[in-house]
Amino acid sequence: MSTAFIPGFLLGLSLIVAIGAQNAFVLRQGLRKEHVFLICLTCALSDAILIAAGVAGFGMAVGLLPWLEPAMRYGGALFLFVYAARSLHSAFRKQHDHLSPSSRQANSPLAALATCLALTWLNPHVYLDTVVLLGSISSQYEGRKLAFAAGAICASFCFFFALGYGARLLRPVFANATAWRVLDACVGILMIVIGIQLVR
Repeated sequence: MSTAFIPGFLLGLSLIVAIGAQNAFVLRQGLRKEHVFLICLTCALSDAILIAAGVAGFGMAVGLLPWLEPAMRYGGALFLFVYAARSLHSAFRKQHDHLSPSSRQANSPLAALATCLALTWLNPHVYLDTVVLLGSISSQYEGRKLAFAAGAICASFCFFFALGYGARLLRPVFANATAWRVLDACVGILMIVIGIQLVR
């Protein structure tokens, strides 16, 4: 089992540690201590569903629907541009919400969940990493696919919960509004770059 579980865990971890739209959102929610468990669980379960689909062979089905990839690509890019505009607006407005209880305005759980689902399921790279890449590599572990998938899924759960709850260690830094401006500006620029890459 370990000969398939460990490679699955390491490969799954290597695919999600790179900073991206989803990870940046999880980090922000963790810093603000807003619906952290819900967001981390949503991201991890989404990955689990996609990884299971990839290992089950659904990567081939994506190739049978040629319209699906461009639809996801342009839809995801549009969402990222809108999210980037919000982040940049937040970064450059005069009064900025930081971690002071008097200035913080929490998002509703439904709004946070909707944003999280959009950042996850409208990102074509998620499907390439989980359904296609992990799915194709799992074929090397015939008879041990379940262990390989379990390792990748475990990596996703470990990473997202570590990111969401570990973000609180940075709270002293982000008690300053300037730090939030920098973070929002970086997130906005990151979203624009990812969106342009999707379009191109």
